[in-house]
Amino acid sequence: MSPLYSHIHSLSDFSSKLNGFASKSVRIRQNSKYSNGFRCYRDVSHSQQTSPENSPTSVTVKKRIVSGVQPTGSVHLGNYLGAIKNWIALQNTYETLFFIVDLHAITLPYDTKELSKATRDTAAIYLACGIDASKASVFVQSHVHAHVELMWLLSSATPIGWLNRMIQFKEKSRKAGDENVGVALLTYPVLMASDILLYQSDFVPVGEDQKQHLELTRELAERVNYLYGGRKWKKLGGRGGAIFKVPEPLIPPAGARVMSLTDGLSKMSKSAPSDQSRINLLDPKDVIANKIKRCKTDSFPALEFDNPERPECNNLLSVYQLVSGKTKEDVAKECQGLNWGSFKPLLTDALIEHLHPIQVRYEEIHSDSAYLDSVLEEGARKASEIADATLKNVYQAMGFLRR
Repeated sequence: MSPLYSHIHSLSDFSSKLNGFASKSVRIRQNSKYSNGFRCYRDVSHSQQTSPENSPTSVTVKKRIVSGVQPTGSVHLGNYLGAIKNWIALQNTYETLFFIVDLHAITLPYDTKELSKATRDTAAIYLACGIDASKASVFVQSHVHAHVELMWLLSSATPIGWLNRMIQFKEKSRKAGDENVGVALLTYPVLMASDILLYQSDFVPVGEDQKQHLELTRELAERVNYLYGGRKWKKLGGRGGAIFKVPEPLIPPAGARVMSLTDGLSKMSKSAPSDQSRINLLDPKDVIANKIKRCKTDSFPALEFDNPERPECNNLLSVYQLVSGKTKEDVAKECQGLNWGSFKPLLTDALIEHLHPIQVRYEEIHSDSAYLDSVLEEGARKASEIADATLKNVYQAMGFLRR
């Protein structure tokens, strides 16, 4: 789900910072009676759901997916074509929860005046892109108090060594100095684990190269299951067994890899210093036209896909293919005789035509505060029902006196 400090982060977007974490924590997995191994599921498949034929209760139960997005920055074309469109497809097959992770937005210095606005803007643009509130629960993380409560409980079971190895914390604290870095930067991976485990998630969408991104969450789930689940929990009056589902990564159909307009070898990114490098979904027509007019090209004759010496050409043709809805073969045939002077207006028109409905829908949603509030309120209500049940079980298994 995510603009945040500079670009969209999925809930699982922290494994690149783990660096060696999994190998050091494998002992917990081997000891855990609840370990189910690390599997990857690909694509959206009906076989991942319980069907009337294989369910003893003959009730179809959808598998559950969660994803979160941070409320800062602007959603750009790369975010949309590379990820959001896949998430929209998932809502038709899975039970989906998409939330704005505003609690993650305060791990580094931020503008307090902008946080609330950015949260609403992010929710509005995701709805405008096609997230359907009648199919998916859309809510704000801080509106479900169980996120913070579960994080604290998980923190008591998280070895400090697991967090000290996080590369981002090391880098940020080294740059800013220990006195200027909050504890939240160190413990944010535990909050991410809470975000996922709270909803007994079956899957979390990750990219092909991100299969290790869930490792901290999985290891923590297995550790808590081992320490407090099973017979220990049953002796305290609980149902016994595993407290948490151990989520699996879901690798959706390959999304588009949209590259920078100023460098065909770099991904389009909000963190790039120049706004010229990206097409933001809310860019006005004249801005889009100007960015395409000035984007980097080459001096080769004609236009072609898949030439490694022409990354900018391949990128711009791919973008045209995706926003026009045409096949790669049709685009190659249409554009093979064009030069950059004739192709750029074609691409500009296709982009404007594709993004216009999203921009119109965004303005409608953004201007209707009552509607947006009702979506977020209903989403939080549905999410709280699941979250509160999980939290109640954790409190019981950990031995707390409940009201």
